Amino acid sequence: MSNNNGHGDEDQRNEEILDSGFNQTLKNVQGLLKGRSIPGKVLLTRRPDPLDDSGLQEQSPSYQRSFSQNDAGTSDAMDKTVEGGVRNTNNSDGNTTVNKSRSSFSKTENAANEVQNSPMGTRATDSARVTKFSRELSGQTVMLERLHELSWSGVPPYMRPNVWRLLLGYAPSNSDRREGALRRKRVEYLDCVAQFYDIPDTERSADEISMLRQIAVDCPRTVPDVAFFQQAQVQKSLARILYSWAIRHPASGYVQGINDLVTPFLVVFLSEYLEGSIDSWSLSAIPSEKMSDIEADCYWCLSKLLDGMQDHYTFAQPGIQRLVFKLKELVRRIDEPVSRHMEDQGLEYLQFAFRWFNCLLIREIPFHLVTRLWDTYLAEGDALPDFLVYIFASFLLTWSDELLKLDFQEMVMLLQHLPTQNWTYQELETVLSRAYVWHSMFNRSPSHLAS
Repeated sequence: MSNNNGHGDEDQRNEEILDSGFNQTLKNVQGLLKGRSIPGKVLLTRRPDPLDDSGLQEQSPSYQRSFSQNDAGTSDAMDKTVEGGVRNTNNSDGNTTVNKSRSSFSKTENAANEVQNSPMGTRATDSARVTKFSRELSGQTVMLERLHELSWSGVPPYMRPNVWRLLLGYAPSNSDRREGALRRKRVEYLDCVAQFYDIPDTERSADEISMLRQIAVDCPRTVPDVAFFQQAQVQKSLARILYSWAIRHPASGYVQGINDLVTPFLVVFLSEYLEGSIDSWSLSAIPSEKMSDIEADCYWCLSKLLDGMQDHYTFAQPGIQRLVFKLKELVRRIDEPVSRHMEDQGLEYLQFAFRWFNCLLIREIPFHLVTRLWDTYLAEGDALPDFLVYIFASFLLTWSDELLKLDFQEMVMLLQHLPTQNWTYQELETVLSRAYVWHSMFNRSPSHLAS
């Protein structure tokens, strides 16, 4: 009897530590999303274990979070706490893991919903944040690590073109070199278009003709609910960018879905020249030489983005298949009832999540939210592919309660036509806040995601 009581007390202590960790993490994430802190400074409640200095040397070189040594130790301790409290499948109480996972998800959901009281527009453009961005951008050399941290929570819209060029490494961080480097890259793009696009079909191979025709078919399908993208001049610009990129990247060539990935860049770089709603935009108002610069910037930024996920678009798209598997494992750890229900119904993640990874959610949320989402994407830097798994898990589990009530066919219909048409920045911030919490807990404990 005393043994059982001892185990019960230990389980209770573990659960209290876990709950404390969630509450502290969520409190800091709320501050993060309201612009009061930066991703690198989110602290997790420590377990009273000695700090393992050996783990401090294995810091990620990416920019998405610049953990200090104390942060790293804290995260490591939290991972151990979670492992003790959640990953306990051999316990005599078989429902312990499920109950704690569901409880933790509910805590994340409730606290993340509180973030909705802070509209994104206010946070991204408040004077303090604008001042921080201005300070970073005004120096002779931009501190990229700091810029990544600031950008994670949203970039003021009028600063977005310059910030995105810097985040992707297209524009040099040194201001003295920036103008000349951009000029050379823009000339290089024009040379590429002249060499590969502005030529008769008689000078193309059969594969190149087929690829050009596929691009011509896909361009009118790009963001079909936004009238701007149906303009002939816009579609011609898309075709030039996509074909030039595909010719220069023969390992993948053109893959359907890449057309969607150009659209955020096109809108952001056009915003330097066009004002008002995108519904009122017309490319006829932009001089041809400026339009060439915009196309070039889109081409090079697309190239930089896809350099970090090349195997997403090569034959059989193995990179996407790998991330879909990771998504399935993560959902199983976070919300076992939903995972089991989907499995019992025979629903495969590839049936809905492949498009999410292929198009980076552009087809799943209202287009006016895409550029805010991409602020976080680009701020993650080289770590983006792995962080997508957490964003998409958070996105999927937004509908966890509904999914539990649906059969196979109903789940397919829901997940292929998610009701996001009325979403605002608030719903998007909720998704990102949950993703950040789960990433903080699980990413440094890969054993949690092992089969």
